[in-house]
Amino acid sequence: MKLRYWSYNLRFHHPFTISKGTKTHQPTLIVELEHMGVKGYGEAPAIAYYNIPVEKMIEDLEAKKSFVEKYAFTEPERYWHYLHHLFPQNNFLVCALDIAAWDLFGKLKRKPLYELWKLDISKNPLTDYTIGIDTIDKMVEKMKEKPWPIYKVKVGTAYDIEMISELRKHTDVPLRVDANAGWKLEEAIEKIPQLKELGVELVEQPLAKDDWEGMKVLYEKSPLPLLADESCVYEQDVEKCYQHFHGINIKLTKCSGITPAKRMIEQARKKGMKVMIGCMNESTVGSAAIAHLAPLLDYVDMDGPLLLAEDVAKGIGYDNGKILYSGKPGLGIDFVGK
Repeated sequence: MKLRYWSYNLRFHHPFTISKGTKTHQPTLIVELEHMGVKGYGEAPAIAYYNIPVEKMIEDLEAKKSFVEKYAFTEPERYWHYLHHLFPQNNFLVCALDIAAWDLFGKLKRKPLYELWKLDISKNPLTDYTIGIDTIDKMVEKMKEKPWPIYKVKVGTAYDIEMISELRKHTDVPLRVDANAGWKLEEAIEKIPQLKELGVELVEQPLAKDDWEGMKVLYEKSPLPLLADESCVYEQDVEKCYQHFHGINIKLTKCSGITPAKRMIEQARKKGMKVMIGCMNESTVGSAAIAHLAPLLDYVDMDGPLLLAEDVAKGIGYDNGKILYSGKPGLGIDFVGK
């Protein structure tokens, strides 16, 4: 196998703000695996609060590049186990390589991944579009700029209720809110019933990721479904989230790729939990991986290419929340950002 990679710093259309901070660009790593003349692509965006910058991914990759290339590739699941042991402290890098391996595998089998997994893309949920924290006027402006059938709104401010109330005046579509662990228990207990009255569909990560006692109380009291994000990073976290959250939001980058994400979906379903896959502002490369898993989900949040002013691939599109596929094998994308 041959390995190549590229780093990018992709610009957002608008500065992107959540309860943890603001950014104007998304650093990301794209990897290419070539086997028997066929090339597969994967992506891992760098997220500051997880302390794995692109530089660290490249450093780890360079240190063990020969081991990545010498592997006798047969199928992605086996390759993921190998990578998981090769890079035990770098889930982000494993994710990029795992996505590339699946893209490669689909191309070798000459089938799109959804077809390989026997999934029906006609049953996909619609993807939401995220409105980052800003002044209320600016958030209304962003929403009007992008008419969409579902919005996810970042909250975690002193004016959350005023914000959602104002947005609701301008749309009657479902709203989801994501606090990114920005609330305390008392605040969540007070705000969630008001959000329900305003037509909010669900709440993502209301409390700190390790506030399990608080989440147990909130789980019993909340009139809206609660989804874990920061509390559900690894496969073993699905069990912890049971009866503390009504569902989980899986991030491919954090859990280390498509391979473990499929197992997490299965675990959550056995527990009767709802499942979302969310984005971390990936380009079309990483977003395509989410797209192929969409038939397995209740909720999809793959708006990275819509939020970014720059992209490095084409092949996945959007039609008013509906995901559009190219029908090509693997991820169904063409990498154009070399």
